[in-house]
Amino acid sequence: MANQADGGWMKGVLPRGLYGRAALILFLPVVVVTLVVSVMFLQRHFEGVTRQMSSSMARELAFVAARIDQAGGRPAAGQDIAAPLGVTIGAPAGPGQGDRRLFYDFSGRVVIEVLREALGDIAAIDLASDDKRVIVTVDGAAGPYTLAFDRSRVSASNPHQLLVLMVFTSLLMTGIATVFLRNQLRPIRRLAEAAEEYGKGRMVPYRPSGASEVRSAGTAFLDMRNRLERQNEQRKLMMSGISHDLRTPLTRLRLGLSMMSPDLPPEDEDLRAMEADIAEMNRMVDAFLDYARDEAQDSPPQPTSVADFLDGIVADAQRAGQRVALRSLEGDAGGRATFRPDMLRRALENLLGNAARHGTRAELDAALGPRSLRIGVEDNGPGIPDDSLDTAMRPFTRLDPARGRNSGGGAGLGLAIAADVARAHGGQLRLGRGQRLGGLRAEIVIPR
Repeated sequence: MANQADGGWMKGVLPRGLYGRAALILFLPVVVVTLVVSVMFLQRHFEGVTRQMSSSMARELAFVAARIDQAGGRPAAGQDIAAPLGVTIGAPAGPGQGDRRLFYDFSGRVVIEVLREALGDIAAIDLASDDKRVIVTVDGAAGPYTLAFDRSRVSASNPHQLLVLMVFTSLLMTGIATVFLRNQLRPIRRLAEAAEEYGKGRMVPYRPSGASEVRSAGTAFLDMRNRLERQNEQRKLMMSGISHDLRTPLTRLRLGLSMMSPDLPPEDEDLRAMEADIAEMNRMVDAFLDYARDEAQDSPPQPTSVADFLDGIVADAQRAGQRVALRSLEGDAGGRATFRPDMLRRALENLLGNAARHGTRAELDAALGPRSLRIGVEDNGPGIPDDSLDTAMRPFTRLDPARGRNSGGGAGLGLAIAADVARAHGGQLRLGRGQRLGGLRAEIVIPR
């Protein structure tokens, strides 16, 4: 459990996108190695330089202090040698407060350490009062006195230049690497966008580019898309031929029956049975053609007002005599979503038709979110058992135990058509038990 928790924490911290992860893989080791090397180099280099310069300065201060001690502790006795060495002899400004340095003065620690090792009578070393001067308070025989000199004599000059050069070079190379990385990942992003849009039924221009592996993947995607489009075109031509071939003999049969009907009594059962069979065959042919209809025959995806679209579907269903009502529209009531209106209308009409055949009334609701559109149809019919929901969405499937087939029964394609329309938009069809009316609830969820 602990390992799973750690893994979840890492997934939440790491970037989700390919660009972020590639940048992390590229830059994190470089940054870590640069920091470690820089810190170790700067620490050893400047510490060594500061220690060497402080040792030399400590010998000069010891020489001046020795001259003052020889003169009985009089500071003025050391002026003749202190001046050429750049050392200023003075009196303490106040009582000694111990060694002082600024919190960011890392080399000051080395300076204090070296001076105290070389001079035994040091009372205090002040590096904080003036960051450009070093003031050493010495306990002389005649009283304390100070030896002051420039800080540059014990610290490396311009130590920030190496840091500035290193940071500037790192930023420059990082910017160049970022540009190259973005150019390498842009073809992958374009391929993902083209595949995602095609999954939603939208054709966008795409040309393979980038590295050889990305070009191969892009070419394979184009080949797959072209094959699917050719199959759709062949299906359209085949369905057109089937429509002509099936409707022609049905028309001849209907014409033959109309010519036979004057010679037969109206209550002839055989005549009525044949007319019912022909009507049933017409319904099956229409349902089959609706199921296999090519998507190219529908309008392309376009931004559509969800409220107006649903109001039109409900109004058409009510004019057809169906008890249908729009219960709610959650989200932005005036919002728009991008979909194929003709295809989605056909799917919802099939769901409402099923609800009217197997129940007495139906309710339609929708929710328009920031990324998706959900439209639900619920009826008060007998519903579908949970173990038969997947089977119900298969083409030409009738669940007689769950839903009796009345005189208006179809060919078992209503749910299959709705599922195909949802998948063509990059979404899905979900079935379940309705909470409000108690019958079947069908939800179409598509990207917005």
